[in-house]
Amino acid sequence: MRINRFARLAAATAVLAITVPALSKDAATPRYGKFGVDLSAKDADVKAGDDFWTFANGGWDKRTEIPADKGAVGYGNILSDEAETNVRLILDDMATNPDKYGATGKQVGDFYGTWMDEAAIEAKGGEPLKPYLAKIAAVKDLTDLQTLFATVGYQSPVGIGIIPDLADPTRYTAATGQAGLGMPRDYYLLDGEKYVGYRKAYRAYIQQMQELAGIADASAKADAIMALETALAKEHWTPEQSRNIAALNDPQDLAGLEKKAPEFDWALLLKVSGLDSAPKILFANNTAITGMGKILVATPLQTWKDYMAFHFVSSNAGFLSKTFDNARFDFYSKTLSGVQTQRDRWKRGVQLTNGALGEAVGQLYVDRYFPQTAKAKMTELIENLRGSYQDRISKSAWMDEPTRKAALVKLAAFEPRIGYPDKYIDYSSFKVVRGDMLGNAMRSSEFAQALQLARFKKPVDRSLWAMTPQTVNAYYNPLANQITFPAAILQPPYFDPNADPAVNYGAIGAIIGHEMGHGFDDQGSQFGPTGKFENWWTPEAKKAFAERTAVLAAQYDAYEGLPGTKVNGKLTLGENIGDLGGVEAAYGAYQRYQAKNGKAPVIEGLTGDQRFFLAYAQAWQSKLREGAARARLLTDPHSPPYFRVNGIVRNVDAWYTAFNVKPGDKLYIAPEKRVHIW
Repeated sequence: MRINRFARLAAATAVLAITVPALSKDAATPRYGKFGVDLSAKDADVKAGDDFWTFANGGWDKRTEIPADKGAVGYGNILSDEAETNVRLILDDMATNPDKYGATGKQVGDFYGTWMDEAAIEAKGGEPLKPYLAKIAAVKDLTDLQTLFATVGYQSPVGIGIIPDLADPTRYTAATGQAGLGMPRDYYLLDGEKYVGYRKAYRAYIQQMQELAGIADASAKADAIMALETALAKEHWTPEQSRNIAALNDPQDLAGLEKKAPEFDWALLLKVSGLDSAPKILFANNTAITGMGKILVATPLQTWKDYMAFHFVSSNAGFLSKTFDNARFDFYSKTLSGVQTQRDRWKRGVQLTNGALGEAVGQLYVDRYFPQTAKAKMTELIENLRGSYQDRISKSAWMDEPTRKAALVKLAAFEPRIGYPDKYIDYSSFKVVRGDMLGNAMRSSEFAQALQLARFKKPVDRSLWAMTPQTVNAYYNPLANQITFPAAILQPPYFDPNADPAVNYGAIGAIIGHEMGHGFDDQGSQFGPTGKFENWWTPEAKKAFAERTAVLAAQYDAYEGLPGTKVNGKLTLGENIGDLGGVEAAYGAYQRYQAKNGKAPVIEGLTGDQRFFLAYAQAWQSKLREGAARARLLTDPHSPPYFRVNGIVRNVDAWYTAFNVKPGDKLYIAPEKRVHIW
């Protein structure tokens, strides 16, 4: 059981997965036209006011096919593919010349080189599984079982880890929450032919994995495992319930845990996890764990052992021979997401090495590929966005003065981190053995756990990053009030200092605004300027905020992402607030820029405002396979890209003016019914 299960609460509460227009990396002007918007991507037959996403992206949509090895495609792939290629150059050299880079370089080279040695992995087949499966087979009672629950690398219905304390984010606390499923919760429970098919395929996959591992009576065991996971799924909180920070915030001492879920041996679980010194444990998903405690004792021990053996094989199938690897791909990628072919092995190796030794790789990545000029330009953009939010909060008609003052204090306390961390992780204690792929993967998890435990008794280190510099993404951490932009996102096509300012503000500016907006969304607004979980709202302001966000949630509830499956307005509310606030704040920042530098010229018939909104729309130039789209609709707090454009711009007054949107246009909303939050 990995100890970092709660990273999503600590640092990735509002991770943004995005794509933006492609710009040239080395030219003095952007790749598209003279300003960075791809005019060939537009669909001239569609009115902006009827369908702005298609107006901006319809031509691209018609001519673009999703690659066979991807669940989705968009302009973001340009940069992510480029980042992978650049990392590969580093890894190939390290694998070929591991001694050239010192001790850490040898670790990275040996790790990646072991993964790339397909012949050696194939020759071992499933043999590397044997000592781990033997450990599961040796379990003789619930004490042994729960010892493995709390051991790194083994499946468990509950996760145990550490996060900053919600009441005092300068120190860590232990935390536990629901876990243990092989599919998203709703896939076990929803009616309909599609979900019946998923369940049938998963049950067959459970049997297949056991048979590949040489486990006897695989069919009957698959039935029992499927029944067990279905029972667990019924106890799990829904994704939208798990966004309720107040409900998750149930700190307990050991006696409290034993009272609420007495079937679990909490003293044992915490001791094996290395957290038995914790005075308090955050008992997240409390009712789910209480229910799963009853399932723990009602389920035969052998079924639990079979469940753990299957999940160990499944979780580590990628480190074994092709029969295991392909079986996992066929279910999780092909069946669930519609991806047709495996990614190239080197690409998977880059991803794997980034996960295990990411900051060691990131340090070299930054040295080679990150222009320091981007950091200065981003700082300017961020401060303009901060100023725009300050203007909007200061002029908000619905906020009262006490809440406004508190909001401005929090805004001023935002800490932006750009490019790369001030210090990198020391991997010297991570033992990498050339030729031992499964062992290296297990030792990577053990290293990560040891790293967390070493930090547990110390004050929270605010300099730590939850993403590597080579990650094409960004995030807001509510428990530290920090926004983080890794180096890989601060390059073309995401950001180009040579691009038209309207494009930069519409693309990267909206991203910055989105991340800042998470500090004031339905979750982030419950945290103060230091990251403490606290109320800084008057009852009147909180009521006004709730009224506005409820309207936005209702708008998204009406959007149909797939036939018969609508967007979940409550699940996606935080991201939608981030999008709406981000666009409006970025537009305000762009106006501040023009006030200092002069009114934007008309370029190729487009005003600065039109280019701003087109850049934002093309940031969401994305196509998804049906399976990938379905999974996101049910589990992802981000709305589908199509609605991250159309669902947002129809609430932004400046967009109506820019494109002369009138009553009768399909996206038109009367001014008094538009949602304005920040």
